This record gives sequence, C-alpha cells and structure tokens, in this order.
Amino acid sequence: MVVSSFDVIGSMEKAVAIVEIPEELKSKEKLIAEEIMRKNKNVKSVLKKVSKRKGELRLREHIVIAGDKNTEVIHKEHGYLLKVDPQKVYFSPREATERVRIAEQVKPNEIVLVMFSGIAPIALAIAKKQPRVKKVYCIEINSRAHEYAKENVRINKLAHKIYLICGDVREIVGKIHEKFDRIVMPLPLGAGEFLEAAFDCLKEGGIIHFYAVGSGEDIFSEAVNEIKRKVRGVGKRIKILNKKKVLQYAPGKWKICIDFQVI
Repeated sequence: MVVSSFDVIGSMEKAVAIVEIPEELKSKEKLIAEEIMRKNKNVKSVLKKVSKRKGELRLREHIVIAGDKNTEVIHKEHGYLLKVDPQKVYFSPREATERVRIAEQVKPNEIVLVMFSGIAPIALAIAKKQPRVKKVYCIEINSRAHEYAKENVRINKLAHKIYLICGDVREIVGKIHEKFDRIVMPLPLGAGEFLEAAFDCLKEGGIIHFYAVGSGEDIFSEAVNEIKRKVRGVGKRIKILNKKKVLQYAPGKWKICIDFQVI
C-alpha cells in the first residue's frame, strides 16, 4: 500500500515526507502516511501535494495528512544546514547533486550571482565547496524564502560571503555595482525572460548555468535555441560547455541545465 517514491526533507532527528497520492489511493492516504512514518522513524509529518506548480513563484500547495502540523525542519546536505518549511517555500532535496556539480566549477575569487535563489541552497553549496569564492549574490522575489535564506546564511556562518537581496531580478541586477564571473539561473520555466539581464551584468567570458524544461527527442534543443536567439540580440556568441539532464519535472518532461560561456 505504501507509495514507493517520496521526498524526505530534514534530519535524523526530524524530517518531513512529501508524497503524491494517486487518485485511486486517495481513500487510503492516511494509512499510507502512517506506514511511511512507521518505516521511517525520523519522519514526523507527511505532506501530500494537492496542486500543480502555479503562480509567479511556481509553488505547489501541500497539506499535512499525518503527524505534526509544524513542518519546519533543518535539512542537512553536503556540509551545510538548511532551515525550511516545505509548506511555505520551494525546496527540492533531489537537486543536491546538481548543486554540488555547480559548486565544484566555481574558482577562487569568483563573484557569482544566483538568480531566483530561494532559501539559498546553491549559494551555500558554492561557499562551502569553494571557500575562496569572493562573493555570492542571491536575488529572490519570495519574501518568505528570503527570510529563510537569511536564517540559513546565519546558521552556516557565511554572511561574509553571501549577500541576499529580496526583489525582482530585472529591477535589482542594475543596482548591484558588480560584474559577475558566473550566473546561476535555476528557474526551470521562464528563465529565458531574464537572459538579457544576465548578459548585462556578466563579465566578458563569463559563464551562465541556464535551467529549463525540455521534452521530445532532443530535450536540450529548445533551450539552446532560445539562448542563441537572445545572445544574438546583444551582439555576442556562446560556447556550450555542458548539457545536463537534472531530474524529471513532469511525465515526459525533464528539468535540464545548459552550461555556457558568453564570448
């Protein structure tokens, strides 16, 4: 009866499980949740996804179907801690490996920008993996996520490296008096609308990690074509460094990343 695939966010002391209940098992969701908690003693709450991603922030709604109503936890990941409440903000534990992949590419003394930075997991991964990074700027429009990011930077003692700004990327980037060696754009839907802003604040020869959703025979082609269209508009060229399938976004669709250099 237990749903075989679910996300667990938290620690060995307290964790939350997030599950998608098929319609045919809806009448048994309470039993399913209790079984998950029985088999995973650290799971104190089970959340059910009750909506698709929606709104400007592309968030899902969840409800508690078993356990503690307080779903705020401390998630441990690759040497850093993340305080998060998955009922309030977006966080995917499945992208931990991808965060490390990005962090491992950062070189000493780089100045990095993370757009749509959420609770700051990418910035924390970078600052922990590359302690000689010069600065990591984070821009996040969701005020709740921004507050969690501030707490996460504090508990990881990285305020001297990570700078957090709450607001719209297009309004903020021009006010930061920096040019960036590297920009991370982890918004899977709609990040293309922000490429011009990224080009404007990127150093000559800088690198962008661009995320999108791909489908069909060539899951990368649409994203690559969009990047090429946008970069032609500013009179530059790109060099594709890597194309990565990150995780399944929906049936037949994948979250992907294109790493490219602007030359």
